[in-house]
Amino acid sequence: MFCVDVNCLFPLRASNVLYNILKTCYEHKQYRNGLKFCKQILSNPKFAEHGETLAMKGLTLNCLGKKEDAYELVRRGLRNDLKSHVCWHVYGLLQRSDKKYDEAIKCYRNALKWDKDNLQILRDLSLLQIQMRDLEGYRETRYQLLQLRPAQRASWIGYAVAYHLLEDFEMAAKIVEEFRKTQQVNKVDYEYSELLLYQNQVLREAGLFKEALEHLTTYEKQICDKLAVEETRGELLLQLDRSEEATEVYRQLQERNPENWAYYQGLEKALKPDTSTLKRGLRNTGGWGVEELHSLLVFFSGEKFRECLDCYLRMNFSKGCPPVFTTLKSLYHDKEKLSIIEELVVGYETCLKSCRKFNQNDGKEEPPTTLLWVQYFLAQHFDHVGQQTLALDYINTAIESTPTLIELFLIKAKIYKHAGNIKEAARWMDEAQALDTADRFINSKCAKYMLKAGLVKEAEEMCSKFTREGASAVENLNEMQCMWYQTECALAYKSMNKFGDALKKCHEIERHFVEITDDQFDFHTYCMRKMTLRSYVDLLKLEDVLRMHPFYYKAARTAIQIYLGLHDNPLTDDNKEHQADAENLNDKELKKLRNKQRRAQKKAQLEEEKKNAEKEKQLKNQKKKKEDDDEEIGGPKEELIPDKLAKVENPLEEAVKFLTPLKNLVKNKIETHLLAFEIYFRKEKYLLMLQSVKRAFSMEPSHPWLHQCLVRFFKGVSDSKDLPEAVRTVLKQEISRLFGESNPQNFNKNYLSQHSNSIPHRVAAAKMMFYLDPSSDKMASELATAPDESLTGRSITICTDVLEALREGNLGDGQQKAAEAYRAACNKLYPHTLAFMPPGYEDNATSTISANGDLSAGEHDDMANDM
Repeated sequence: MFCVDVNCLFPLRASNVLYNILKTCYEHKQYRNGLKFCKQILSNPKFAEHGETLAMKGLTLNCLGKKEDAYELVRRGLRNDLKSHVCWHVYGLLQRSDKKYDEAIKCYRNALKWDKDNLQILRDLSLLQIQMRDLEGYRETRYQLLQLRPAQRASWIGYAVAYHLLEDFEMAAKIVEEFRKTQQVNKVDYEYSELLLYQNQVLREAGLFKEALEHLTTYEKQICDKLAVEETRGELLLQLDRSEEATEVYRQLQERNPENWAYYQGLEKALKPDTSTLKRGLRNTGGWGVEELHSLLVFFSGEKFRECLDCYLRMNFSKGCPPVFTTLKSLYHDKEKLSIIEELVVGYETCLKSCRKFNQNDGKEEPPTTLLWVQYFLAQHFDHVGQQTLALDYINTAIESTPTLIELFLIKAKIYKHAGNIKEAARWMDEAQALDTADRFINSKCAKYMLKAGLVKEAEEMCSKFTREGASAVENLNEMQCMWYQTECALAYKSMNKFGDALKKCHEIERHFVEITDDQFDFHTYCMRKMTLRSYVDLLKLEDVLRMHPFYYKAARTAIQIYLGLHDNPLTDDNKEHQADAENLNDKELKKLRNKQRRAQKKAQLEEEKKNAEKEKQLKNQKKKKEDDDEEIGGPKEELIPDKLAKVENPLEEAVKFLTPLKNLVKNKIETHLLAFEIYFRKEKYLLMLQSVKRAFSMEPSHPWLHQCLVRFFKGVSDSKDLPEAVRTVLKQEISRLFGESNPQNFNKNYLSQHSNSIPHRVAAAKMMFYLDPSSDKMASELATAPDESLTGRSITICTDVLEALREGNLGDGQQKAAEAYRAACNKLYPHTLAFMPPGYEDNATSTISANGDLSAGEHDDMANDM
C-alpha cells in the first residue's frame, strides 16, 4: 500500500483524537472506518474545504476502487491548497496507482517545491525514476537522500547503484568502498557478503580485472557464496590470461558439478583448444563421464571423433538414455560428423538384430531394450535429416515391440508434425497422453498439438485437467500467464480466420509483459533492504530488454500480420453479406441458406448460454475473494472483446504499437524490418519504408521477402507523383545506391539470374514478375512450379507457399489446373503432408481425437490447421 506522511495531513487545531484514529485506520487499511472520520472532520464548517483532508479522503476512496470520486476529491483539495506538498503528493500517488508514472513524477516535483527535504516524497520520486529509467534524475534524488540520511544503508547503496546503471563504474566502486569501511563485520554476515560480491561485479564491469582478483582474494573468507567465488575467480584468471591457474579452478569446479557444461567451456578456453591436453585434463578427473565425452565430441573429428562417439553411444544406449539425440543434435551442422553418426547407429541396429551385440566381435550381449533405444534414436535422426518415411518405419517397429512407452508415441507425433500432417501428429500425441494422464508435460504437449491442428475446444479441455477446479481453464491459464498456450491459441484462431479471438490472445500476452514490467516496482525497495544487489541489477537489465522474449515476438508478429490483413480486407457486416447473398439465390438455394443460418444461430445461442453459465459460476467463486479484498487498488481492466478488436478503426496504428518494441529491441531479426516495411507501405510513408529496407538489406541482401519489398518500394516511388521535392531527392539518391540505374523489371530479372537455382528466390521473383506485369502470369507460374530436381531450397513450407500463391491468384488468375498439378507433384515428394492431400481427403477421414484420449467421429475435421 502507498505510504503517505499523514502527520501533516491536518492542521494542529483539528481534533487530535480524530487525527490519530484516522491515521490508524489508514495504516491498518481500514478504509471504510477512515472515511467515517474524514466525513466527521469535513462536516465541521471550518474544515469543509480543507485541501489536505479532501486529498486524504480521495486517496482512501482510491484504495476502495472508486477512482472517479477519488480524482474529483483530490483535485478539489488541490485547488483549495495549491501550496500543500501533501495534496501534490497524494495526487502523485493516485497517478502512480494508475501507472501514469510520468504524471506522478511531475506531481512529486511540485510537492518538493513546497517541502524540498521531505524524505517520503524523495523516496517515492526515486522509485518512479528508476522504474522509468530516468537515471540522471535518479542519481540526483539518491544524492539528496544521502545528504539527508547519511547514516542509512539504503542511501549509500542507492547512490552507488545509480552510478553503476549510468556505467560510471569507478565512481560506483568508490562509493561502495566508502560504505564498506563503515560496516562492522560479524563472523557470518550474508548481507555483507553480498555487498562484497556486488563490489567485485562493479570492478569487473569497469574492466579492472586485476583489482577485482585482488579484492576477491582479500575478502574471500568473508564471502558466504563459495561457489560464486570460484566461478568468479575462474573468469578473472581467464581475462588475465593466467591459463594454468584457471585450468586448476575449472577442474575443481568440474569435480564439484560434472553436469555443468559451462565449466567444460571454461576449461576449453583455459587449455587453448588443444584437444590432446583437454583429453588428458578430463582423464585426470577419474574417467570419462557423459559430459566429458560430449565435450570431446565437439573438439574431435575423423577417427578420434568416431572412437569417442562409439564409447558415448554405447554407454547411453545400454543405459537406456532417451535424450541422446538431443545432446548430439548440435553436431549435425558438420556433414562429416553427421555421416559418422548415421553409419555407427545403423551398424548398431543391424548387429543388435542379428546377434544382440553392438559389434560381432563384442563378447557381451546387450539387453533387448538396447535395440529399442537405437531405433528410437534412428527415428529422430532420419526425421531431423528430412527422411520422414524412413523415420516412421523405425518408430513403428519400436512401438510394435514396446507399445507402452510414452516417448515412442511422442516422437511419432513429432515426425508427423515435421512431415506436415499436424492432425495425425495431434492424434498420436493424444495417444501418448492417454498412456499417462497425470503427466503434465505430455498434457501440455498434447494441448499444443491440438491447437496447431485447430482443435481449440479440445485443447482447452485437455489443459483443464491441470487448472484450478471451479474456474474456466482459459481464464486460469491467462491468470497464470501461460503464454505458450495463448501464443498457439492466437495462431490457431488466425488460421481459422477468427481474427478477433486471435487478437484477444495477442493483447493478453502484451498485458502479461506490462504486468511483469510493473511487478519490478516492489523490488526497488526490497533489494536495497536485503542487499541482493547483483540480482537487482540483473533484474533491471532484464526488464530493459524484456520484450525481446520469443513469446512477445511471436504475439507481436501475429498481431501485426492480422492487422495488416484487416487493413487490406476489412471485416464487413454479416447481415449485409447475408442480404446480398440472398438476393442472388433462387427459392431452393434461399431455403437452404435460411436453414443453415438457423442452425448457425442455434449453435451460437447454445455456445452463448454455455459461456454465460461458466461466467456466472466463475463470478460466484470469486465473489468471496472480492468481498475480502476491499482495499484493492485500481479498477478492473478494460475487457478485451474480440469483435471490437477485429473491427478497429485504424488497424495500422494498432500494428505500429506492437511494432515499436520490436524495432527497439529485436533489430537483429530481418523479419522485424520487413514487417515494418509492410506497415509503412500501406501508410505510404516512403522515408520509413526506405529506412526499413536499408536495415533489412544490411542483414541479408538476397532474402526473398526483402526482394519483394524492394520491388514494391521501387515501383511505388516510380509511380508516385505528389511527393515533396526534398523527399523525392533523398529517395532518388538512395534508390540509385540500392538498385543502380535499372528499373523494377530489370532489377527483378537480375535477381532471378543471380539466384536461378534456389526455389525460394525463384518464387519471390515470379511473384514480382506478375506484380509488375499481370500479362506474364503463365511465365511466373512456370517459374515458381518448375519440377527441376537440381533446384535447392525445396521444403514443405516453400511448396505450400507456392500452392497458396497459385490458389489465391498471386501468380495469375485462373491457375486452378496449375495448382492441382502442382499439388499432385508435391504429394509425391511429401506423401504425408496434409496440404498436398487430394481433394476430399479430410472429408473421408474416419476419425479424429477427443480431449479424453480416445477416437471419436470426425466432427472437428473442418477446423484443421490450413498448412
